[in-house]
Amino acid sequence: MNDLVKMSATEAVKRLKTSEVSPLDLIDAALERIQEIDGTLNALPTLCIERARGHAKSLTDHPPTEIPRGFLYGLPVAIKDLIEVAGVRSTFGSPIYADNIPDQSDYLVETIENRGGVVLAKSNTPEFGAGGNTFNEVFGKTLNPWNTKMTCGGSSGGSAVALATGQIWLATGSDLGGSLRLPASFCSVVGLRPTPGRVATGPSELPFGSLSVDGPMGRNVADVALFLDAQTGRHPGDPKSLESPAKPFTEAVKTAKLPRRVAFSPDLGIAPVDGEIQDICASGSRIFESLNATVDLATIDFDGAEETFQTLRAAQFVATYAPMLETHRDQLKPEVIWNIEKGLKLTADEISKAERARGKLYHRAAKFFEQYDLLVCPASSVPPFDVDLRYPTHIGDVELDNYIAWALITFAITLTASPAISVPCGFTKTGLPVGLQMVAPRGREDLLLSAAAAFEESIGLSPNIPIDPITKQSN
Repeated sequence: MNDLVKMSATEAVKRLKTSEVSPLDLIDAALERIQEIDGTLNALPTLCIERARGHAKSLTDHPPTEIPRGFLYGLPVAIKDLIEVAGVRSTFGSPIYADNIPDQSDYLVETIENRGGVVLAKSNTPEFGAGGNTFNEVFGKTLNPWNTKMTCGGSSGGSAVALATGQIWLATGSDLGGSLRLPASFCSVVGLRPTPGRVATGPSELPFGSLSVDGPMGRNVADVALFLDAQTGRHPGDPKSLESPAKPFTEAVKTAKLPRRVAFSPDLGIAPVDGEIQDICASGSRIFESLNATVDLATIDFDGAEETFQTLRAAQFVATYAPMLETHRDQLKPEVIWNIEKGLKLTADEISKAERARGKLYHRAAKFFEQYDLLVCPASSVPPFDVDLRYPTHIGDVELDNYIAWALITFAITLTASPAISVPCGFTKTGLPVGLQMVAPRGREDLLLSAAAAFEESIGLSPNIPIDPITKQSN
């Protein structure tokens, strides 16, 4: 493995800033690593090499006179294939868009490129990001590098795999029901779901929607903070977008503000969770006690969260994808069809009831965070599962009746509008990664990143990556 790809993003940017390495050096190193292993893993199916080299040369020849916050100095990054990049094949994981080459980049891509990030690749995703297993009819399956018989999670699976194996230093993800947090957990990397509005995206037909967000993924917490700084800021095209905070998120990591009161829940009081994962995360939560925090067994009242989320998700699918059901039904995967049709059956009363329930849950969460600095729980209810299984159909003795039900422990958090992060917490007896989900009050990514960095340093798992793919029999 080339030494350059072993560097963290933070270290790589430091060396780019002092010209110890050049953006072109890093592009070449990344391409060498991609060529070496991605034929097996299928994390980065689309490369835009000449575009990246052109952008890198432009940054080197014409550096900005004023360096903006979060400037990446030409660091190569990967963009999830739900996000359009001008002039680059952007498929959304769907055969409907298999040949789509947009003229305009998403606002997020524009922001990243204006902050010195160089787009080198698009990362694989399930069709329209629907589902926690990264496969689609355009590019096929993406495999988990810790055991190539297993799924990497989803929908930001390609990004997580590319990070875990040293193919890229930073990658974007998106999250509706857990799509940043689940693959981060499954691949032993870090994924942050920001507060809605923290990262501007668009143009969108649903610019006021607040369930789906985009955010950063990295190999460690400091890298995620670096990438979040490169993504934040207001954009006139995104009415939800927030100003960047006065203090950079990288500073929150460097000057740790440790939580004083932490609530741990093995299941949020509502979600079936694999017993081994509960034990690993309970053990991980006790690290906060060694950091002088009080850790209580407590949680937000999530009563009704599953029905609320499923209703609002289905309504969003109708608003976004219903026209495709009429024109391209034969090209949509069954789970997407099910979700659209579920939404079409909803009544106005059911949707309004769900909106009211979400509002009540938000207020309960706000009240909860008056007492606790963090809520901590598993980032996934199950360990990585067989890549050929579309989704888990049961957890223990609990039968699941749809493709997203197993992600309750992440999508319940979505409803609170709180930032949430998955940080590596340990491994199962069979060597599969487990992530700990940490949740902070709305708008407090600084507190979340600070606590996550302290946890990460104490548990000591971040040096485990990047790794070479591990091929073995299914367990």
